[in-house]
Amino acid sequence: MQLALYNNKTWMYQVNPSLKLMLMIILFISILFIHNINVMINLTSLFLVVYLLFAGYSLKLKSLLLIPFLILFLSSSMSMIMFGKGDTTLFQAGIIHVTEESLFRGVHLGLRSMAFAFCGLIFALTTKPVFLFYSLMQQCKLPPKYAYGFMAGVRLLPIMLEEFFTIRKALMVRGVEQKKGLGALIKKLHYYSIPLLSQSIRRAHRIAVAMEAKRFMKQQNRTYYYHIGYGKNDVWFIGVFIIVYALSYLVAFYTPFFPITDVRYG
Repeated sequence: MQLALYNNKTWMYQVNPSLKLMLMIILFISILFIHNINVMINLTSLFLVVYLLFAGYSLKLKSLLLIPFLILFLSSSMSMIMFGKGDTTLFQAGIIHVTEESLFRGVHLGLRSMAFAFCGLIFALTTKPVFLFYSLMQQCKLPPKYAYGFMAGVRLLPIMLEEFFTIRKALMVRGVEQKKGLGALIKKLHYYSIPLLSQSIRRAHRIAVAMEAKRFMKQQNRTYYYHIGYGKNDVWFIGVFIIVYALSYLVAFYTPFFPITDVRYG
């Protein structure tokens, strides 16, 4: 079972996947050390612009993908805002104590989670798993047995999902899905888990035997169907995020939204 989604491929699809992965890891780590809320506002906003312009797919789909991260933004920020500590009280009612310091810290925490989300979505929507593993083998020297094993595992996920729906339809025909209660729930788990587990074990064994027969354990002198290299799009990709960071700091320095520069100390 496969989902047919309209994908308007942009130049980011041509970026080397290993380079893209390394840059995203660097971005994740760098975001952890940003404590200026003005920088974080600018950075998150520019990440959103990059995501909407270059991630491909329709605007509707990209908006739907943001819903769970918006919920994460609200949950993470509100917990810090309403129950954080600070000296300048803005609102207090019972155990809820909103201070100016907790407000800035909560918003900063929510923006940080959204920045992580945008980077992750950009990487996930513009990277094919097959190309990623080929790039890891060719540029990062990942052993083929691990790379092809991961690719086989990724390929098995939609097959398992299709089997799940097949079992569900079979149980509906037999009237099992209509039964309610704890006992019926336990039986359903048994009906689903045993066939899925047994089929997965048999399929994994067949794949392992086939990979061994095709010499996937061989470490050197392999030929590849896809050859992943570097190009001008890699330079553009790095340049875009350098510009994003530079603009975030420059705008925060010259036209800050708030006078606070470090949410840790107020």
